[in-house]
Amino acid sequence: MANSAALLHSLLSTAWTPRRRLDRASATRLAPSPGPPCRSRRPARSVRPMASSTTAARADAAPPGLKEGIAGLYDESSGLWESIWGEHMHHGFYDSGEAASMSDHRRAQIRMIEEALAFAAVPGKQHDPTNKPKTIVDVGCGIGGSSRYLANKYGAQCSGITLSPVQAERGNALAAAQGLSDKASFQVADALEQPFPDGQFDLVWSMESGEHMPNKQKFVSELARVAAPGGTIIIVTWCHRNLAPSEDSLKPDELNLLKKICDAYYLPDWCSPSDYVKIAESLSLEDIKTADWSENVAPFWPAVIQSALTWKGLTSLLRSGWKTIKGALVMPLMIQGYKKGLIKFSIITCRKPQAAIEGEPEAASPSVE
Repeated sequence: MANSAALLHSLLSTAWTPRRRLDRASATRLAPSPGPPCRSRRPARSVRPMASSTTAARADAAPPGLKEGIAGLYDESSGLWESIWGEHMHHGFYDSGEAASMSDHRRAQIRMIEEALAFAAVPGKQHDPTNKPKTIVDVGCGIGGSSRYLANKYGAQCSGITLSPVQAERGNALAAAQGLSDKASFQVADALEQPFPDGQFDLVWSMESGEHMPNKQKFVSELARVAAPGGTIIIVTWCHRNLAPSEDSLKPDELNLLKKICDAYYLPDWCSPSDYVKIAESLSLEDIKTADWSENVAPFWPAVIQSALTWKGLTSLLRSGWKTIKGALVMPLMIQGYKKGLIKFSIITCRKPQAAIEGEPEAASPSVE
């Protein structure tokens, strides 16, 4: 074990060694998802950005074994993540250019939740309690950190779905331990075929799960379907950059980099923030907003790598298995993607219209920050 850990430490530290405090310019370059790595037993395939219309998104089918692969990798690595980083399986949010210590990161994960709520203008405790969300769905819930936080914050009924039986079981166990069994529950379900009736949830929450969806049109359509009239939809995810008006596709070197990441992390095709906006528009969703938060998650990514270089991190990686090790070794490709401006950490929010009124004017154009 010691020799294997030393070798893994050497490979990781050679691939990435922090040398300086992040400044504002460099902060935009570092921010991949801290979620567990994705395996690929399928044949290699091309990776392309979505077409300028959403037609391609509708036609995309899940690659064979994708759901099983996602479930397996989270079954394998969620315990490792929790043991090092806690119950929130997502990035933290920091002030631009901030240099954070390890003790800051869990507070930053909570701040990520609060910043997403504020960006979407979801009412807080200080607002009219009649307007706060009473029913919430957490799509791609991990072990339920967001759900339990939101249940505590709002007193809401929260339902989480994941493809991982291990995650669902652990989420329910933590809810029981925290006295929230009557407020937060978790089950195995597909985000593209959610087991809920139409219009059930005041707040539809997806924190870093959209990148796993093979059909982005179907994904957003399901989020909209389960949202109540007037309900808020929040998607925090990683995307590729928006295409310039003169571009029909990403550059060949960018496509090649994304292909390598997909092969290692078991991801379907990527899309851009503007693709999400177009999908939301096609579904007649309102108050569509998007922002690039790559700068604001920059300190978290180096911390994930540093945690992997500790003795606890290295030995935990070795125990978790080859799929997790392979993902860890591919971290430099994610860093490269951020340095190139190819990978973006994005938030997209919108609102489901109230019941349609005949002659009602169309929603205003979306804003991009």
